[in-house]
Amino acid sequence: MPWKESVIVDERMKFVARLLQGEKMTELCREFGISRKTGYKFWDRYKDVGLHGLTDRSRRPVRYANQLPMQIECEILRIKKDKPSWGAPKIREILRRKYPEVRTPAKSTIHCILDRHGLVIRRKRRRFKMQGTPLATKHNPNDLWCADYKGEFMLANKQYCYPLTITDFASRYVLACEGLESTKEMHAFNIFEQTFKEYGLPMTIRTDNGLPFASPHALFGLSKLSVWWLRLGICIERIKPGCPQQNGRHERMHLTLKKEATKPPGENLLQQQEKFDNFIQGFNTQRPHQAIGMKFPSEIYTPSLRPYKGIQELNYPFHDKTVIVTTCGRICIDTHKINLSHVFAGQNMGIKEVVDGIWLVTFMDYDLGYFDFETNKLEPLGYPFAPEMV
Repeated sequence: MPWKESVIVDERMKFVARLLQGEKMTELCREFGISRKTGYKFWDRYKDVGLHGLTDRSRRPVRYANQLPMQIECEILRIKKDKPSWGAPKIREILRRKYPEVRTPAKSTIHCILDRHGLVIRRKRRRFKMQGTPLATKHNPNDLWCADYKGEFMLANKQYCYPLTITDFASRYVLACEGLESTKEMHAFNIFEQTFKEYGLPMTIRTDNGLPFASPHALFGLSKLSVWWLRLGICIERIKPGCPQQNGRHERMHLTLKKEATKPPGENLLQQQEKFDNFIQGFNTQRPHQAIGMKFPSEIYTPSLRPYKGIQELNYPFHDKTVIVTTCGRICIDTHKINLSHVFAGQNMGIKEVVDGIWLVTFMDYDLGYFDFETNKLEPLGYPFAPEMV
């Protein structure tokens, strides 16, 4: 066993005492669970400085290879004090001119020194705040679909089920109710694609601001799913955060779904899906709805006249260039890399120089923002995807 940490100095003293009594180094090292190298190290320390040599020594390096001389660090702080608005690049240039015989520290080193002394003002990162969009009241089937995840619940086999539901706003028709194993984007893509193939495309889809419908850290709160909807020509409506009543018709359907299809839950996802399918059949074709004059949703709903045909390649004939967003969400032009958002990965963007050195970024018919090659940062415009109110 190694040294006992609680009494490590006492153990070393016992070790040395037994050596002084004439015991063999090899046998003692084996008994104390240490190597012979460690044993000889403390034996030599004892012979050199006595008992004090058995205590732990500081592991701090004698010198740091890249540590700046104190005089240079003081000069950096003095310059910053005289010129509070100056950053590392300007301070470095002053040092280079004033002390040409001294190796000039890197900008990052100077910045670290300023930061260590609390002289760096950190800019708050601008984040898109979810606020919801204007909401329209539609009176025709397929003008507006509503989508959401009903709260997850546990099946009899202890697996969680996440029901993804899609309804038509005007007719209350349930288009889909699929029990999924998670809320991952890829599952939602599959369900929406199946629904589009069966019923066609809506004009608008209304959702909340959660994943996978939206992404709070992406540009304009978009997700890959909502970008796909835009590519299909579908407008996006979002309710305000914390206001589920703005999607009240859909939530009311969830209440009925919970009562009729989840109590008791199915044994597994397959059995639970059978319950959902039976619910859809009864809700659409057998249950009169007071809000639509005691009619069945199937008596009002008709499939969309806009068939699903996939997405077509984007072209920008009136822009200077068409660029493809990289997998990490950047626009790369020559040696310049402008961060956009990973949700646009693989999408074509149009860029156009509107003023000398100022470029406009466009996605489909939506202007996203401006950038320049000096900052290589996109300055977003206002939220461009709000549906037109009629």
